[in-house]
Amino acid sequence: MKVVILAGGKGTRISEESRLKPKPMIEIGGMPIIWHIMKLYSYYHFNEFIICCGYKGQMIKEYFIHYYSYQSDSTFSLMDRKITVHENRIEPWKVTLVNTGLNTLTAGRVLKIKDYIDEDEFMLTYGDGVSDVNISRLLDFHHQNGKIATITTTQPTGRFGALKIDFETNQVKGFKEKARADSAWVNAGFMVLNRKIFDYLGNGEEMLEAGPLELVAGNNEMTAYKHDGFWSPMDTLRDKEYLEELWESGNAPWKMWR
Repeated sequence: MKVVILAGGKGTRISEESRLKPKPMIEIGGMPIIWHIMKLYSYYHFNEFIICCGYKGQMIKEYFIHYYSYQSDSTFSLMDRKITVHENRIEPWKVTLVNTGLNTLTAGRVLKIKDYIDEDEFMLTYGDGVSDVNISRLLDFHHQNGKIATITTTQPTGRFGALKIDFETNQVKGFKEKARADSAWVNAGFMVLNRKIFDYLGNGEEMLEAGPLELVAGNNEMTAYKHDGFWSPMDTLRDKEYLEELWESGNAPWKMWR
């Protein structure tokens, strides 16, 4: 089964980094976040990827063109132009990079990779979020329910403390940490889709999460896989720093591989 990764957006909320590189190429622990996402899928033996490129997509393509040399110990003999590879730490990945346009919306990006999907199902995720979601259980859940779409849902960890206020007197009565149970359920990505999803994309001029997925849900063709573990997007520089701290601590929950 192929894994489609949406990697074409401009990442304006993290412009400190995205003005120089596409958001999926922003590094956590010295490796692009898209690499972390692919390592998670690879841990569950999904090794064939289709990457929907757009903004600064040539940098993603160059990364994979040179991936072999990046991941290997090599000796370069400049006089006779020979390269000796000493240790190869290459992944068993097959990566298809598709230019889906600079300003294309997410439904259009998915529509443009239709010809690369020759199975009845495929996986889809965003190129800017990491999680310890169990991909095998997600797929089993999708098969058990037999719907067009299964999305992974989670309750984000609260980052802001909540105030207890008596609004009759405007007195602050105390503080409490925002509990995860107080958070709304959100789409964490990590979706499994039937090919029938292409019938809902129209001309691709919408955000996938708006018209197409709303219509799928309205037709009772979508199920939610509840994930109680770790998930974090990388929308802002603060998010990047948070993920970097987890990685550097040696306790990154999404690092399932060794």
